[in-house]
Amino acid sequence: MQTSSDRHEYPAHWEADVVLRDGGTARVRPITVDDAERLVSFYEQVSDESKYYRFFAPYPRLSAKDVHRFTHHDFVDRVGLAATIGGEFVATVRYDRIGAGGTPAPAPADEAEVAFLVQDAHQGRGVASALLEHIAAVARERGIRRFAAEVLPANTKMIKVFMDAGYTQKRSFEDGVVRLEFDLEPTDRSLAVQYAREHRAEARSVQRLLQPGSVAVVGTGRAPGGVGRSVLGNIRDAGFPGRLYAVNKAFPEDQKELDGVPARRSVRDIDGPVDLAVVAVPAEHVPEVVTECGEHGVQGLVVVSAGYADSGPDGRERQRALVRHARTYGMRIIGPNAFGIINTSPDVRLNASLAPEMPRPGRIGLFAQSGAIGIALLSRLHRRGGGVTGVTGVSTFVSSGNRADVSGNDVLQYWYDDPETDVALMYLESIGNPRKFTRLARRTAAAKPLVVVQGARHGGAAPQGHAVRATRLPHATVSALLRQAGVIRVDTITDLVDAGLLLARQPLPAGPRVAILGNSESLGLLTYDACLAEGLRPHPPRDLTTAASADDFHAALSRALADDTCDAVVVTAIPTVGEGAAGDAALAEALRSAAAAVPTKPVLVVHVELGGLAQALSAATSTAPQALRPPPDGSAPDDTPRPTAPDPDPQTPPSAGRPASRPPASRPPESRPPGARPAGPPPSVAPSPVPPPVAPRAPAEEARLIPAYPAAERAVRALGQAVSYAQWRRDALDPGRVPEYENIDEKGAAQQIAGYLARGQGLTLGMRETCELLGRYGIRVHRALPAPAPDDAVSAARAIGYPVALKATAPHLRHRADLGGVRLDLADEEQLRRAYDELTELFGKPAELRPVVQGMAPRGVDTVVRAVIDPAAGAVLSFGLAGAATQLLGDMSHRLIPVTDRDATSLIRSVRTAPLLFGWRGSAPVDAAALEELLLRVSRLVDDHPEVVAVTLEPVVVAPHGLSVLGASVRLAPPPARDDLGPRTLPAY
Repeated sequence: MQTSSDRHEYPAHWEADVVLRDGGTARVRPITVDDAERLVSFYEQVSDESKYYRFFAPYPRLSAKDVHRFTHHDFVDRVGLAATIGGEFVATVRYDRIGAGGTPAPAPADEAEVAFLVQDAHQGRGVASALLEHIAAVARERGIRRFAAEVLPANTKMIKVFMDAGYTQKRSFEDGVVRLEFDLEPTDRSLAVQYAREHRAEARSVQRLLQPGSVAVVGTGRAPGGVGRSVLGNIRDAGFPGRLYAVNKAFPEDQKELDGVPARRSVRDIDGPVDLAVVAVPAEHVPEVVTECGEHGVQGLVVVSAGYADSGPDGRERQRALVRHARTYGMRIIGPNAFGIINTSPDVRLNASLAPEMPRPGRIGLFAQSGAIGIALLSRLHRRGGGVTGVTGVSTFVSSGNRADVSGNDVLQYWYDDPETDVALMYLESIGNPRKFTRLARRTAAAKPLVVVQGARHGGAAPQGHAVRATRLPHATVSALLRQAGVIRVDTITDLVDAGLLLARQPLPAGPRVAILGNSESLGLLTYDACLAEGLRPHPPRDLTTAASADDFHAALSRALADDTCDAVVVTAIPTVGEGAAGDAALAEALRSAAAAVPTKPVLVVHVELGGLAQALSAATSTAPQALRPPPDGSAPDDTPRPTAPDPDPQTPPSAGRPASRPPASRPPESRPPGARPAGPPPSVAPSPVPPPVAPRAPAEEARLIPAYPAAERAVRALGQAVSYAQWRRDALDPGRVPEYENIDEKGAAQQIAGYLARGQGLTLGMRETCELLGRYGIRVHRALPAPAPDDAVSAARAIGYPVALKATAPHLRHRADLGGVRLDLADEEQLRRAYDELTELFGKPAELRPVVQGMAPRGVDTVVRAVIDPAAGAVLSFGLAGAATQLLGDMSHRLIPVTDRDATSLIRSVRTAPLLFGWRGSAPVDAAALEELLLRVSRLVDDHPEVVAVTLEPVVVAPHGLSVLGASVRLAPPPARDDLGPRTLPAY
């Protein structure tokens, strides 16, 4: 590393791993004097054309002087970065600080010349774009505000890199060279470009894992059983169409096959590429496997091996080494300690997991950080009986285990573009990057529902193995912020599945109005009560009586759906004695046909121990929500023959872990639905006792599925979540704006803050400084004067003017009117002195009470406004009613800053005690517009000045006309680092 005294210390914080455009990874790091040989080797592999573009002349080799220049940097005025894969350079970038004449110059010169060189084999992978983001961040850190680059006109790729970056730039042409100059301050466009590139790269990296063309299972035991052998069998039995290999270094040299799968002693012995390796060897042998896979060009790893951060501090260090090792070769990892991955697409059919059966194909994406919860989710969605019943399909499933590398954020990037996924269900035990998750969740929720249940909510710490940023926000606040981003937050995996079923099968409701009909008056009333509890607007239940036939249900449902005052229908059904399966099928068909006629309104069924009806309602091969109209000839919406359940095989007894049935025989081609595959395995795959998935039919031929629930509360809770989500989707179309206010002195506030911070790293402002700073943003705090003695109190009252209030501001009495620490409406000196004596007699000496005198404000509702910058989630604005509502019940609403006018409007209406603001029980409504403006001004202050890490306004008395801020505190500190504004990076290990 650099050792000369005139050079700065090696900036290790510039090192980063990045995901490239094709989904692979590279490491970005500063170039040092130790890199001379790597630089020469790299340059030898660059084509003559690329060298010409870099130096504007033939330049076959680097001289010793060149090597010295390109490896010796001071990390301030001269900086070089390299992108490495496998420890070798694949691209370099450097800047040299220049002065006004274009010659080298030291700081404070704020311009630098920048130049790139990318190895030809790695051009087109987005390496240069990633390096530009990182070198720009380094330059900003070193006080450089502008880059200049000279490029030959024929070097169109490099020109495009600069032009597409999104920075404000100028372009000129002189002496046969294109000169580009661009400011390095991030712009909305540059951030949008950065996010778009991040999305493409991370989505592609997950796609490479979920859609491999070849798979090697490393650690397949020679004897039956064991993790590796089980995963191998599951991949084979699912009908994976690509190349599959069993790998174990303990195989005899003459062994060429295992269970019909080619067997090899090492990944290196495999002829041809391997896209995915499933690693199932003991943790101590994993590094050797990673090296073999990296050298063979494997694109990604699923590590099911345990013994990492889940096993303690030594395992955590082993996990860090694993991630660093894999990224050295450009590989991404799912795991370690992962349950596996599944992709039910007919073209992939990958079950690289410990799940013994392949889930049915469908439109639901599943992500679970816990293998046990992943099993539970797959089981609930797979089975027909118990809980929510029916055929429910999965598009993809990812169990991340310790989530050392690939996380829920990466999978969200993939699902956003995945045409096979309509609904995303996630079980999270921790959120490693809440700011990024919120951003991705908002974008995903605008296109498809995202339902999340969070485990370990009250444990106070993340599960072992999860690298999580510290957050000071309580779980309720995090949940509120997720809901603001459009996430459907649920509390249990039962609710997760219930909501997923409805959202995958039915359209979103247009409003909260619910029709209820059925053949049980009691069940209808229960449903009615459940709707009220969920904030829905139910119509009175319609009782069809227990004698209702299938035709009666069809007619009643048709009428309800045709009613313009109805947005959704809940059908309640109890068993009909004596009709059995035939009656169930008739009722199911009646409901389906009525629902298909009005495809814009959701229909749910609440059934009581009616497995046949639930099965009949769900008899389809996919969960894609459809909107079919009945055929013009009046036939049923779907006349295509459906696949039937496999018949039991009387000659083969059931065995452990296998269903006691065979796949149905393939039908003649003319009888299969379009796009469906034969039910039997493809000829190249050994017959499996597990029926392979049937491809989903084309949307035009799919009947609309109606979800069935065993309890009214579960059905209505899912419907309530769908109603709220649909409203969020409508509101998201117009998110509002951040208003501009003329009386804001942003520059003066910045100077004031800088002056205060010059005193120290963090401080709470005094009352005078607080009032001055808030005043620059148009926030007036009522004057309060200290009263250390009765005479001082009288003098303060005369200065302010009667009537006044006398308050004790000691921490244990502040804002506690219930304890008697506040005396109001003191009209004269006599009342003031009497109140002063009472306070000191009750609570102690004035030095302990810290009394102040303040002018009386118009009566109104006491509220509290807070803003805080959390290092993980970002800046958060909170609102609630002062007193017990906030302190005891935690009744506060929260929004991410910057807050728009629509956010402010919803913020004050989201607390449960909001009716007190709007005329509850005949009281006068408060000035909501003034309160919203105050919220917007506080949001603007914190957004403009991230050094303002905490603001509290309490109480804020909101009157029918105007408001009064009676107490305020402001804390300043250097702002937490924001990696969302910096270059793209993977979490550091």
